[in-house]
Amino acid sequence: MSADSAAGSAAGSAGSAAGPAGESARGHVLILGGTTEARRLAEALERAPYRVTTSLAGRVTAPVLPPGETRIGGFGGPAGLAAWITAHRVTHLVDATHPFAERMSFNAAEAAALSGVPLLALRRPGWSPGPGDDWHFADSLTEAAALLPGLGSRAFLTTGRMGLHSFAHLTEPWFLVRSVDPPAAPAPPRLEVLLARGPFTLDDERELLARHRIDVLVTKDSGGSATAPKLTAAREAGIPVLVVRRPPVPRGVAETSSVEQVRHWLDH
Repeated sequence: MSADSAAGSAAGSAGSAAGPAGESARGHVLILGGTTEARRLAEALERAPYRVTTSLAGRVTAPVLPPGETRIGGFGGPAGLAAWITAHRVTHLVDATHPFAERMSFNAAEAAALSGVPLLALRRPGWSPGPGDDWHFADSLTEAAALLPGLGSRAFLTTGRMGLHSFAHLTEPWFLVRSVDPPAAPAPPRLEVLLARGPFTLDDERELLARHRIDVLVTKDSGGSATAPKLTAAREAGIPVLVVRRPPVPRGVAETSSVEQVRHWLDH
């Protein structure tokens, strides 16, 4: 989730800050979302005595909106987020952003400190290699691009369209990129784009790897089950997987991987 837009922009918001629902609720929960976990939390709180607002970055043209109120766009950094929290009487802040949205997680921690609102991070567990996996690790997309030519020549690149520029200088490998929206330049010259929205089944991933003769999979350690079948398909096919490790997260922030634990935190 990005924090580059103007602070507290009303134009990016669906749902008002006032009204009977907000007045009768036990509190106002702001979910920094854009993930499956964020949507599941919003669904779990749909009948709870809380006003719930989910904030989305706006990077996807037609996002699947969760239940409750939504706002789209950034806040203008931690100070802007803190100002929005105060102006909209937020009582609980949940950071359920993507594991690679590191800037937003740090902004959330600083905004919680500035506003005095409690913060809980809802983070999905990362992936771990199992028997039969051939995994190679990189600390960044730049490092992954440097390692890639030694692992294969037909890459299934699943690191997100926003990071495609890191591979743009690679002229020899052929890339298959799957994303909800078309990627923007710069991009590798030998590129095929598949527009699709997950989740994807194991059969889907098996067929895709075979049809495109993929010999290396590149992914971020996003975790979760929605995109995990590609890892199983790669293992079955004996394909190496180049995994970009997760960035650091703010220290001292309470976290959980369970929606039910978030409910318990809110209720107690």
